[in-house]
Amino acid sequence: MNKALFLDRDGVINKDTAYLHKVENVEFVDGIFDLCKIATEKGFLIIVVTNQGGIAMGNYSEKEMRNVHNYIREEFAKKEIEISKFYFCPHHPNAAIDKFKADCGCRKPNPGMLLRAQRDFNIDFSRSVMVGDKKSDRILIDGLKSYIVKSEYCFENYDVENLREIIEKL
Repeated sequence: MNKALFLDRDGVINKDTAYLHKVENVEFVDGIFDLCKIATEKGFLIIVVTNQGGIAMGNYSEKEMRNVHNYIREEFAKKEIEISKFYFCPHHPNAAIDKFKADCGCRKPNPGMLLRAQRDFNIDFSRSVMVGDKKSDRILIDGLKSYIVKSEYCFENYDVENLREIIEKL
């Protein structure tokens, strides 16, 4: 079985600019490449799990989101880090676009995206880690270690100040 480093996107991989959908606005979080490089050296798969309610709200399209994901993947590859897969949830219970209006099992904090990744990559949650910057990124799956980084969304009850602290725990 494989182990995975699950990463939220906005606020963990890239700075959260609210509804990021343009490649030119991507700015990487300090320490993200170091964290992922060490994780891959330790045998972790890198998997991104991200709520993308901006699609449901009509703020940007899936195509625009995929362009951002492709850019992130390319920038990681330049550092010899492979992102195994991006999983995203385009749903939101208050969506402006009807086809995305749902309170679904894949929208974090629900575990749907991680469960799909487990099936796709034969992942052992007891050897895996989830990193987010919001309380909704704390996915409650037996055995999964889940860390919340201090952020503009989480000033208290966070687990670590920065990504370097997670590196020490891997």
